[in-house]
Amino acid sequence: MVWQQVYNPFDNMGLSTLVAAVPVVVMLLGLGVFHLKAHVAAAAGLASAFLIAVFAFGMPAGMASRAALLGGLTGLLPIGWIVLNIIFLHQLTEKNGSFQVLQDSIAGITQDRRLQLLLIAFAFGAFFEGAAGFGTPVAVTAAILIGLGFSPLAASGLSLIANTAPVAYGALGTPVITLAKVHGYDLMAVSGMIGRQLPFFSLLVPFWLIWAFAGRKAMWEISPAIGVTGLSFAIPQYLVSNFIGPELVDVIAAMCSMIALVAFLRVWQPRRIWTSVSLRGHEQDGGEAKPPRQPAAHPRAAVVKAWTPWVILTVFVFAWGLPATKAALNGIFAPKFTIDGLHKLVEKVAPVVPKPTAEAAEYVFGLLSATGTGILLAAVVGGLVMGYRFGGLVRCFGQTVWLVRTSLLTIVLMLALGTLTRFSGLDTTLGLAFANTGVLYPFFGTLMGWLGVAMTGSDTASNVLFGGMQKVAAEQLGLNPNLMGAANSAGGVMGKMIDAQSIVVASTATGWRNGEGPILRYVFFHSIALAALVGFFVTLQAYVPPFTWLVH
Repeated sequence: MVWQQVYNPFDNMGLSTLVAAVPVVVMLLGLGVFHLKAHVAAAAGLASAFLIAVFAFGMPAGMASRAALLGGLTGLLPIGWIVLNIIFLHQLTEKNGSFQVLQDSIAGITQDRRLQLLLIAFAFGAFFEGAAGFGTPVAVTAAILIGLGFSPLAASGLSLIANTAPVAYGALGTPVITLAKVHGYDLMAVSGMIGRQLPFFSLLVPFWLIWAFAGRKAMWEISPAIGVTGLSFAIPQYLVSNFIGPELVDVIAAMCSMIALVAFLRVWQPRRIWTSVSLRGHEQDGGEAKPPRQPAAHPRAAVVKAWTPWVILTVFVFAWGLPATKAALNGIFAPKFTIDGLHKLVEKVAPVVPKPTAEAAEYVFGLLSATGTGILLAAVVGGLVMGYRFGGLVRCFGQTVWLVRTSLLTIVLMLALGTLTRFSGLDTTLGLAFANTGVLYPFFGTLMGWLGVAMTGSDTASNVLFGGMQKVAAEQLGLNPNLMGAANSAGGVMGKMIDAQSIVVASTATGWRNGEGPILRYVFFHSIALAALVGFFVTLQAYVPPFTWLVH
């Protein structure tokens, strides 16, 4: 029996919106206010979502259960699989001491913590976002920062803030490509529109990152380096997105940014070296940071060997991100399981779509093509290069599984919650509340994208969820549909830092048990403030010359 989603079950949009928001509020309050463990807060959010979906929105209980199951499976693969294997690699490098050599080599470029943050969290993280996405950049950069001695809150929160500007073009342009394919946008037009929005924030975010870490005065002390980092990312981001396409935007921009910053630091260093590894004003939060120490000098061969596992990781992640690689591996093994009792039995209806549209519910067990598998192979190859024997690799992998077991459970519950809200229409009800804002729609439509990513953990999923609604609303208001389609993705990137999946990944990567609540409380302001700035910029593009010139 087909079930059609109901977006206003109480015939009162305000009340329906409040009820639809309950699961998200329950989870956020559990994490941020009541200091519940992340998996407990996620379970409470999931339970409330199930009850509301069934008893308020009329979704059959069997369908709701199957939707949660589908989300849980997705939490394990691909998301949890990435987290598990990147922590496995980090454990290998920690245990044999090569990570210490890597830390010293980074400190050899600069001992200033602000500059290390620009290089690792922003530029290096952007490369991993472009190559793989799906939590990989936060896992990698947070692990490296914690190894460099940053406090757990600094490593987690700052990695999340840095991983914003690249997200729209992450995983070789997947969010943009999906937006165009699913909702009928012209790919180059919407890619170029995003590329005329985000570069302003690619320049802003490095300044914001250092301000959040060390304060305004300390930020201005290294403003030349911040400017080099941001401009060398923003300019290629604009050029590639507008004149080549979305696939390699982040990869090229990140490489330009890393090269430019390292080259600049050869001729310039700040007068004052910043050695603090804790967030300004949060020195006692997030556990104990490692005390700063003078980096040791190592032979060139040792430095090369220490970087080799991470170079191998970069090569594998990039190769696994290529569409040709994914297609080839999926051709070997990628069984697809239809979720009976859910597949094609839930229909989206107007005003979200012009005509009733059935939602597919299939789980592809793409183990070979999953980014996490590429990371696992990179860890194995890197481990062998570091001198591990196969038995030692197996033991370390088993220890890593035990180490991240609770985090994996949390990710499963979080994805179950997100998938249930999508199939039940709860998230669409929230989106419709933003869509009914008239002349202010460019601002609130941008926040709709932010909401979509905050709830689903994915700019791609947010584009699938709200991309069609953005197009319909823009046409009704006489706005350029590409503007609002792009705004959905550009606004969505700022929701990435508060989605539960990313926060769990950051907490796990830094080894901060039960750190999800403090991380959420710290990044929430930054997320909503940056999203509002994107919304304000999109509003200027919609109505105010000369910003309107960027639309055509």
